[in-house]
Amino acid sequence: MGKKTYLYNNHLKLNAKIVDFGGWDMPLNYCSQVTEHHQVRKSAGMFDVSHMTVVDLEGEKARDLLAYLLANDIARLKNIGKALYSCMLNENGGVIDDLIVYLVSDTQFRVVVNAATTEKDVAWITKHATDFKVDVKQRDDLAMIAVQGPLAREKVRSLLPIDVQELAPFYATWNDEFFVGRTGYTGEDGFEIILPGEKAPELWEALLAADVAPIGLAARDTLRLEAGMNLYGIDMDENYSPLESGLSWTVAFKPENRDFIGRKALETSADHDIMIALVLEQKGGVLRGHQTVTVEGGGIGQITSGTFSPTIGKSIAFARVPAGKYEQVLVTIRNKQLVAKVVKPPFVRNGKIFV
Repeated sequence: MGKKTYLYNNHLKLNAKIVDFGGWDMPLNYCSQVTEHHQVRKSAGMFDVSHMTVVDLEGEKARDLLAYLLANDIARLKNIGKALYSCMLNENGGVIDDLIVYLVSDTQFRVVVNAATTEKDVAWITKHATDFKVDVKQRDDLAMIAVQGPLAREKVRSLLPIDVQELAPFYATWNDEFFVGRTGYTGEDGFEIILPGEKAPELWEALLAADVAPIGLAARDTLRLEAGMNLYGIDMDENYSPLESGLSWTVAFKPENRDFIGRKALETSADHDIMIALVLEQKGGVLRGHQTVTVEGGGIGQITSGTFSPTIGKSIAFARVPAGKYEQVLVTIRNKQLVAKVVKPPFVRNGKIFV
């Protein structure tokens, strides 16, 4: 038996298929995975993401702490409510976790970390917070519901006690209980709603009544891959740097005098692998994790994430391969080598196909 979110009983009432995910009992799907996927792309769906952990930081040097902990530059958070996506690295430049941080006030920040990495994340943050005299509070009293899709704003407008209609992308707004960020993990518009755990079932039922369909982990995975978004533990972990994981855009080497954990390792790293995005051009299989990828010149790599894309109607993937410029690669599927085209992610964003 795994840990249960505040919405576990709601999932049982909907006959969800429950699976273990990072030590949590979570809904894999409620109906067809493909149906749930299209629901988010065409209308609106909701996800229980309460297994993720909210960590609140407070102190006069909270910004200094995050400048040291994060590879991205916390100085980019100038306006209250602004959010920043970043990796948190170890001394070797490996990714401890990827996270989102929100500016709450000059001395307060809210961080959302992944479920499976919560224990090590909080320990790592707390260890370094001591030197900066920053208070670290893990908010296990909170739940989180993500509402995603082109109709998400319309669906939630009358259900939240705060106005989110003018909220800009990658910003948050809040009152004493609800904290709403215009962020997500699907490539569609929408919100991630953080609220007291005991209030989550009521909001979930209200969203159901507003024809917002419940969506499970399976569709969440195909949606995020189509959107070109990494999954921690699959596309990145402590053994690989952001430069090897398609996340070089999240590393801020300027200003040059900012010393963040992992910076020296990144700056002194020799040739490293890179992450590429693939679309399978030939019939005869589906791109899946751990399949071997052969690049021009005979170099060998491996698919990290792969799936059949319901939106595109073709198989898509991320792969980590030797550095180089490639137009196509060969993927070994059932002892056959099939041609896959190298493309620029995302594959799909806001319902539009880019490949």
